[in-house]
Amino acid sequence: MSDTKNQGLEGVVAATTRLSSVDGEAGELLIAGFPVEELAPRASFEETAWLLWNGNLPTADELAAFRRCLAGRRNLPAATLELLRSAAKRQVPTMDALRMAAGTLSLVEGGGDPKEDAVTLVAAFPTIVAAYWRLVKGEEPLERREDLGHAASFLYMLSGEEPSMERERGLETYLNTVSDHGFNASTFTARVIVSTRSDLISAITGAVGALKGPLHGGAPGPALDMVFEIGAPERAELVLREKLARGERLMGFGHRVYRVRDPRADVLAAAAERFYRNGGDMRLYELARSVEATALRLLREAKPDRRLDTNVEFYTALLLHGLGLPTALFTPIFAVARVAGWTAHALEQLETGRLIRPQSEYVGEKGRRWVAVEEREALTAAVGSAC
Repeated sequence: MSDTKNQGLEGVVAATTRLSSVDGEAGELLIAGFPVEELAPRASFEETAWLLWNGNLPTADELAAFRRCLAGRRNLPAATLELLRSAAKRQVPTMDALRMAAGTLSLVEGGGDPKEDAVTLVAAFPTIVAAYWRLVKGEEPLERREDLGHAASFLYMLSGEEPSMERERGLETYLNTVSDHGFNASTFTARVIVSTRSDLISAITGAVGALKGPLHGGAPGPALDMVFEIGAPERAELVLREKLARGERLMGFGHRVYRVRDPRADVLAAAAERFYRNGGDMRLYELARSVEATALRLLREAKPDRRLDTNVEFYTALLLHGLGLPTALFTPIFAVARVAGWTAHALEQLETGRLIRPQSEYVGEKGRRWVAVEEREALTAAVGSAC
């Protein structure tokens, strides 16, 4: 075996893909060939999902038919709703409820076909998150609105109010921006599961479980908490210097892949500015920009040998908060977006027919001899118990 070890598969190319390209050195993200800054502010989420699944943008007729198809799959099986009610009584975290409910989508009639399951998953995720959030608050889930687009329907199912065009566009830009991002942990999980010829429902349920982990799901909530803690631009330097002196991480800065500014941060910064200028609290937006500028300056002073630029979490928090979405839903809403990428990767993996089966290097003991339990007891009695 090679002496080269790639712990965590770091730097290992496991497959080829046409879905997204992440260049951490250049700070570039392509989604099916489109720079994220070109696609995200303009496309509807339905167009992005179609693009990921099919490799091209839909015609007007294809888009209309696809919208109707997704809208028609938004209802949940009765068993799924019953599970969500039980979970809400126990107040389980929303990501746990989403993971449990995702597995029940195998109950949807006509399931089992990978492409049909992909449609069901993308259509149902917003309904699951919205229904569960209302149940947790003691409110009944709302009936689907087939006349609304994917993003607008989700906002409606959360609040019961039809969203403004600005709110819809803001959420749609976010969903597009984070719809896919290379072979991250949850995407890789989905591909590994489906490579065994398991079904898409199982693969995406596994992906949700991977996303739930804090090392992958990120921390957009704490990034916003830091802005609120600072409260005023003139306090930014004092508070941030104190955090750095205590060895705390500045939330919303630095990324494992990007060695320069995360391109998604620029897309969401522009989306946040557009939204806040059209009815939001511009004071909060200006405060966030001031905090960002101060944080970047202090990080360059404190850690000149590292590139700790703004990442996607910082402006995710600002945008989703501006849209009136609670912090507890930030990661579940990420899943509502990323399920388009997960399903696209699963379908792509099925096309290759290749089982993902990496090797490991054994570093444990060798040449051990079996000792019967009677001999083990005698040996323990001779040397004394450790307890």
